[in-house]
Amino acid sequence: MEYPALRRSPRALLRDFAVFVGILFLLAAVIHYDTKVQSGVVQPSSAKFASFSRQKGSFALGAKGLIKPTRCDAQVSSMAVETGIDLKEYLTSKKQNVDLALDASIQSNCKETDKICEAMRYSLLAGGKRIRPILTIAACEMVGGTEQDCMAAAIATEMIHTMSLIHDDLPSMDNDDLRRGMPTSHVKYGEDVAILAGDALLSESFAHVAKQTPKSVPADRIVEVIRILGDSVGPVGLAGGQIMDLECEGKQGVKQEDLVWIHRHKTGALLRAAVASGATIGGASDSEVDACIKYAESIGLAFQVADDILDVTQSAEVLGKTAGKDEATDKTTYVKLLGLEGARAEAQRLAGEAIKALEPFGEKAGTLKALAGYIVNRNQ
Repeated sequence: MEYPALRRSPRALLRDFAVFVGILFLLAAVIHYDTKVQSGVVQPSSAKFASFSRQKGSFALGAKGLIKPTRCDAQVSSMAVETGIDLKEYLTSKKQNVDLALDASIQSNCKETDKICEAMRYSLLAGGKRIRPILTIAACEMVGGTEQDCMAAAIATEMIHTMSLIHDDLPSMDNDDLRRGMPTSHVKYGEDVAILAGDALLSESFAHVAKQTPKSVPADRIVEVIRILGDSVGPVGLAGGQIMDLECEGKQGVKQEDLVWIHRHKTGALLRAAVASGATIGGASDSEVDACIKYAESIGLAFQVADDILDVTQSAEVLGKTAGKDEATDKTTYVKLLGLEGARAEAQRLAGEAIKALEPFGEKAGTLKALAGYIVNRNQ
């Protein structure tokens, strides 16, 4: 049998061969460029965000591209391997369970509450890594509790976190239009509804713990968790940290100890509450809760340092929020005070401190140790 398509002239065959060779060269060029990007030799030229010098303490706004983050040290980056934890599987599994519980947590039961519930759900279900509820679950499981025992507390931490994001994004605060890749609450619903949605999420968080924690959990543990969550929001929590953060914008002479206070009471307070709540529900002793708090204080600061680094090394598309915002508002950050490499070193040091705090738990702390590495290695 003859195949007409194979009866081609020498000119056509030569042309096809040239096209084939051209494709090979193009593929080789793409692979070569990608290798250089991955190694940090070159940076994507289309980036339009801040480019910071790798020199400690120096930075400059420009359009030369994004500095590619480097790997953390071997202790932190390999923590999931050392602990035998499949962290990717753990995060995926727990996030799915948390998302289902979040979806069930806010439902409108009459037409009068449709709008407020819609606004609450819009921000609560907008995605995210769900780090805080997962930390709650991991801490509870570490001391012998179960996911079912602490899911209500885990959901409460995400409700409070979502409230803080809604309020942070308001024009009177950080004035941001993008969150988790979507228009912020006040952009979609207006400032009035956004404020009320945040308020409703905060109050619902406490009610959710009281109503949804299994009856098998002793009442004194539930009351203690409500106290822990309440403290995380007040003057020595989110609110106090936010006030100091706003006061330090554009302020000269801000020191590292000022930054530590801000983020121990802003970012760190809720992470501390998440871990302490899980340990408390699981029946941890006072000394065990204290060890969990020490761990959480270190990862809380490490989380913020990582956020500051990501603000100057990633794009808005990756982050899901405005990139380079800290520099634009002249906000004091770890990158501004320590330089990019100094901030990276500080994140590694804090992760190491967090891991050390878990020594009393031995192998049971594997998941929380792996999460410490994840927090400083994440890319968004």
